[in-house]
Amino acid sequence: MIVVTGATGNVGRSLVRALAEAGERLTAVSRGTAPLDLPRGIRHVRADLAAPETLRPALDGAEALFLHDGGTGGVGLDPRAILDVAGAAGVRRVVLLSSQGVVTRPESQSHGGVMRAAEEAVRESGLAWTILRPGVFASNAYAWAESVRAERTVAAPFGDVGIPVIDPADIAEVAAVALRGDEHVGHAYVLNGPAAVTPRQQAEAIGAALGEPVRFVELTRAEAHAVMAAFIPEPAVQTSLAVLGEPNAAELRLSPDVEHVLGRAPRSFAEWAHRNVDAFR
Repeated sequence: MIVVTGATGNVGRSLVRALAEAGERLTAVSRGTAPLDLPRGIRHVRADLAAPETLRPALDGAEALFLHDGGTGGVGLDPRAILDVAGAAGVRRVVLLSSQGVVTRPESQSHGGVMRAAEEAVRESGLAWTILRPGVFASNAYAWAESVRAERTVAAPFGDVGIPVIDPADIAEVAAVALRGDEHVGHAYVLNGPAAVTPRQQAEAIGAALGEPVRFVELTRAEAHAVMAAFIPEPAVQTSLAVLGEPNAAELRLSPDVEHVLGRAPRSFAEWAHRNVDAFR
């Protein structure tokens, strides 16, 4: 049996579906109530990773664990305590959703430091482990959904700076493979898209999926800072703007790891936009 934490998130929701379609027995874990789109017959357990003991009911009979921070960015979590509970329950394999920032922004506590500690805990847990390090998510474009629905407009900084964003469904498929076998034990995979895509090009792709133009409005760095500071801490704002505006060579490098694990190229942003177009209608 496989336990999926963060089961209501962009990656977790896709992972639950992938494992259910593969016929796996699994338990979906989230802090809130069961999602309405939970596949039929899938068990749901409410638990809070900040209180690891609440995971015990979910882990009964589990052999593998997908460990995700549940949208906290890892802040306030004790990964060693979580893994101790998992190991005591009989879990033998863990797949950790980490961040590319561990290797590309090691000096940043928000992007590298917190998840680096989680990676160290996983490696020292005694469990068979696989680490996934995604870059920027294609689903970050959901932040534009309201303005696209209301005004057919996308507003973002650095309109012509491209980054190889990753489709969360690809992350989920890689996780599903790693959770089900031993071939990928002991590996850390960087997951990003097939090509760099700029915010302006993302707006065009959303427009193509909708079948009507979406206007791009470029924000200044100061304007973007003000928007981001309303919902994430200042250090994370600074690092995020650096990643989006001045990506380093490691953040621009196209990783072969999705294709290595899945046997196909990662999906493009345009594919993500077409599949999720209803959010922008």
